[in-house]
Amino acid sequence: MAQRYVRVRTNQKQVYYGLLRLDRSVGVFDAPPWLGGQLTDIDIKPDTYSLLPPCAPSKIVAVGKNYLKHAVEMGTPVPREPLIFLKPSTSIIGDEGAIKYPKQSRRIDYEGELALVIGSFSKGEAIGGNSKDLSPELARKIIWGYTIANDITARDLQRKDGQWTRAKGFDTFCPLGPWIVRELALEASLKTFLNDSDTPRQSASISEMVFPPEILVSYISQVMTLNPGDVILTGTPEGIGSLVVGDRVTVEIEGIGSLSNYVID
Repeated sequence: MAQRYVRVRTNQKQVYYGLLRLDRSVGVFDAPPWLGGQLTDIDIKPDTYSLLPPCAPSKIVAVGKNYLKHAVEMGTPVPREPLIFLKPSTSIIGDEGAIKYPKQSRRIDYEGELALVIGSFSKGEAIGGNSKDLSPELARKIIWGYTIANDITARDLQRKDGQWTRAKGFDTFCPLGPWIVRELALEASLKTFLNDSDTPRQSASISEMVFPPEILVSYISQVMTLNPGDVILTGTPEGIGSLVVGDRVTVEIEGIGSLSNYVID
């Protein structure tokens, strides 16, 4: 099993980055691991903490229509270059967190996605701790790890507004987690399930992306500086659908695990 990097809050309300062990204890880092944090001699025992979203990004950059079949189901062509938008950091919740159905909307949709966590360069590769104007080769090196996201969308508001800020930006509209892994197979599967069904609503390989991760990171870095801990959502495959109050939605990515959240009024 791949090492799982977590962010936790102890029962005493202390927040740590750490490494989740098989017995569910957590070895504590002295700083976020993508900033060079090292394991300390502090261990947190099981049942004395809760999992938080695995990072606290300065920004979340998301990508639209990055799977061919999803673009088709939306009735639009595949963009000729990555279609990017922002989600606020206030939209993040963790595994088992509640998605709040906003009163302004009559339809919210799930969108299971692979998320990238940005790191920092080793000494000599770049100046400073952030990233700008990266080639795809350098972009590949700046991807520190991978986690799971659900790009919750108020679909009716997206269509009404003609732009996506409100539809994508409500509090709780970016479930993220439960942890980060450093490596992921190119052919890893992504599946989204609703409630107790064994049949996935979404099922695809991440290799089906139109623009792969290093191209996305390179493209975004031509627009804005990427800071360590920032998150990039890489797009959702076909099979999006609506959620109602009481639903439980689970996104699974092979090699990472699963992210589950439920919908409340």
